[in-house]
Amino acid sequence: MKLSLIWAMDRNRLIGNHDALPWHLPADMQWFRKQTMGKPILMGRKTFESIGKPLPKRINIILSRQKTLTIEGCIVVQSLDEAKAAVPDANEIMVIGGAEIYTLLLPQADQLYITHIDARFEGDTWFPTYDLGLWQRVQHESHQADEKNPHNYHFEVWQRNPLQK
Repeated sequence: MKLSLIWAMDRNRLIGNHDALPWHLPADMQWFRKQTMGKPILMGRKTFESIGKPLPKRINIILSRQKTLTIEGCIVVQSLDEAKAAVPDANEIMVIGGAEIYTLLLPQADQLYITHIDARFEGDTWFPTYDLGLWQRVQHESHQADEKNPHNYHFEVWQRNPLQK
């Protein structure tokens, strides 16, 4: 089963501000939806609380240290192994945040889906540092700002080099 991380970040690796995205970029929301639809998504409790409800047409898995936590419409687990066991037929689990979960699972990830936003924002949450030398880019799409998306951005997909895991 493939473990993939998906996130959007600005030029400084910023991913959040007060439990929300610091930007408005509809194209990124569409990209996120397209990449995660029909797949199990794994997130931390704080990320779930910031979203406020399970995302539709996806199995929502919440990773939490709280052993007694229950969330309607979600599977709550205490480890990645439990998450994988909860969806044994899945080909890929999409990790959608937050920063603590990204830091925990990045060393085990097989694939990265990254939206780079060509701007700098104010915020309080950053994606952890990582070494792109461990990864091979397999997809890249550049887009210019338009009437709906106020910033230049690009989507990338990276796969871990086989000898680097």
